[in-house]
Amino acid sequence: MIAGAHTLIYAEDAEAARAFLRDVVGFSSVDAGGGWLIFALPPGELAVHPGPGNGKGVGNHELSFMCHDIEATVTELKGKGVEFTAPVTEESYGLITRFRIPGAGEIALYEPRHESPLAEFSG
Repeated sequence: MIAGAHTLIYAEDAEAARAFLRDVVGFSSVDAGGGWLIFALPPGELAVHPGPGNGKGVGNHELSFMCHDIEATVTELKGKGVEFTAPVTEESYGLITRFRIPGAGEIALYEPRHESPLAEFSG
């Protein structure tokens, strides 16, 4: 059976994105050869949303980072020079914002308010 998931972020500047994930976000990694870093990620969830009609096409996929306290996480990341591109807003599923990964665009950060299959995010 499936034992894990391998997530890809495509970047114009892969070195800058890798350095950011290693040095700023603090993800541990292994060098798969020639400086090609493979990062360990925290536990994750997977949701399937309907595609057409919500502004996302079928076949498009999205990655979001989750946290327990969005205000504290934003403050910590801003202290490390991270550029946020959206204010924290409240949605039906939780609090969300977006920040820039150097050389790789933006990514969402959210504090879930929904039930989670992850013990560390379940109330």
